[in-house]
Amino acid sequence: MKSLTGYLSVHKKRMAAGLTIKALGTVAELFLPMIMAYMIDEVAPTGSVLSLSLWGVAMFAFAVIAWAGNVIANRMASRVARDTTETIRNDLFSSTLYLSARQTDKITVPSLVSRLSSDTYNVHNMIGMMQRLGIRVPILLVGGVALTFSVEPVLALVLLAVVPLLTVIVIFVSSKGITLYTDLQRAVDVMVRKVRDDYTGIRVIKALSRTEYETQGFASINSNVVDKETRAGVTMSITNPLMNVVLNLGMTAVIVAGAYRVSKGLAQVGEIIAFTSYFTIILNAVISISRIFVNVSKGSASSKRICAVLNMPEELVKDELLAVEGEKEEKGGIKFENVTFSYDGAPALKNVSFELKKGESLGVIGATGSGKTTLVALLLRFYDCDKGRILVDGTDVKGYDEKKLREKFGVVLQNDFLMAASVKENIKFEREIEDGDMKKAAERAKAAPFIEALEDGYDSKLTVRGANFSGGQKQRMLIARALAGNPEILVLDDSSSALDYKTDAALRATLRENYPDTTIIMIAQRISSVRFADKILVLDKGEAVGLADDKTLMQTCDVYRRIYESQGEAGGKING
Repeated sequence: MKSLTGYLSVHKKRMAAGLTIKALGTVAELFLPMIMAYMIDEVAPTGSVLSLSLWGVAMFAFAVIAWAGNVIANRMASRVARDTTETIRNDLFSSTLYLSARQTDKITVPSLVSRLSSDTYNVHNMIGMMQRLGIRVPILLVGGVALTFSVEPVLALVLLAVVPLLTVIVIFVSSKGITLYTDLQRAVDVMVRKVRDDYTGIRVIKALSRTEYETQGFASINSNVVDKETRAGVTMSITNPLMNVVLNLGMTAVIVAGAYRVSKGLAQVGEIIAFTSYFTIILNAVISISRIFVNVSKGSASSKRICAVLNMPEELVKDELLAVEGEKEEKGGIKFENVTFSYDGAPALKNVSFELKKGESLGVIGATGSGKTTLVALLLRFYDCDKGRILVDGTDVKGYDEKKLREKFGVVLQNDFLMAASVKENIKFEREIEDGDMKKAAERAKAAPFIEALEDGYDSKLTVRGANFSGGQKQRMLIARALAGNPEILVLDDSSSALDYKTDAALRATLRENYPDTTIIMIAQRISSVRFADKILVLDKGEAVGLADDKTLMQTCDVYRRIYESQGEAGGKING
């Protein structure tokens, strides 16, 4: 189980050194009022300039030690906080990449973004403050109270009387703080989701004149964040004024009592000055406690959210027994056996079965929501099926290492993305692919003509999400990326929707000609994109209602025939 304590233990030597230096500096600071009182009450009346000078030098030395100790310790604390947060952020990002799709759906992407940004920032602040003030404040409090007893025991009792009340205030407010800041972070998650969605669809929002509507929607969410932030802030800010009131009343009592004792000859002026100095030190320490509890409340809430992700169990683990069993089976192709799957609700796929031999092609068609993309997600093992099993090269997908399984695939997903980088970088995608293979893949994907026509060719830059390219150009680049790795299995999920019929047909002809040993799964809305596949799987509400070639389905499958008729001559007669 990963925890914040575990991350901090790596820096325990640095933290111990920093806390020791901080403690020395704080102790030196505590001696300053006592030296000052001694100089006023004992040294000054003697009239010795030399003695005053020597004690003045001693006081200056203690002040330098206090200053240097605090500065050095604060720098060390900042480095520990920085390095710890960097490690946490790296581990958290890595963990998000290894979450199963179901786990990501449960947490939501905006919440993951929030945990990587604002939550790690809160943890950073907490770690830094606990090192800067976590040792300093207790020493100032305990040491200050102890020294007030040595200076003026009677007045110290006045100070001691307010301590229980301060303790009650701190415990009450801090118990509320963590809950309030956890609710605040959840509200921030919602706001991040809204911003992410609106920025992604900014062009659609403008095109449909929904700017005002989206602005109002954001204002409502933002208002909720402000309300929760205000509640948390007001609750935590109660600490400071309450403590000030209590301590200032105590200070008033100390001054009145001190004046009386000086007038009666029971105390000296220097002692009263030292006592009020210690009282001020204690006051500042108590105020610092309120700051600590605000940051600890935020940091604790955030660290729980971070550790919840870091400690999520790996769902899609390799089943060694299935891996061994797969070695005994015949290699080649893909096989679905009575596969059923649901996204925590009605089944998205129900008892789907089909088999593809190596080098065969499968077209998948059906209405929106029929389960086409879910089929790909299960094949790539983004999710595990609820019932049935899926075999790739004779081995159950659960028997593969994730990396080894997915290395077999070249994939264009329905909502794929392009980076804000060069065309070359987008096609290679950080893989060890030669320039020649990259250009060959671009040519076969029918992307080479428009890429080479660009001013910088393959070095041309894309804007965010490839907004400076057309839909058809982006799809051809994505297909080139899938082909560049020379995959055993090619999956094209609605990857030709933006292509004209001529380019679509030419692409399919190129795939048949150049990739005879590659198993191809092509998901499409257009019947012309799938009708020349070796097999066509027709899905309707998650069920396989047809599995055959085009000619057979036209005679036996009503759903397939209705799709053909609804798309007319353009959909039915353009061929490859």
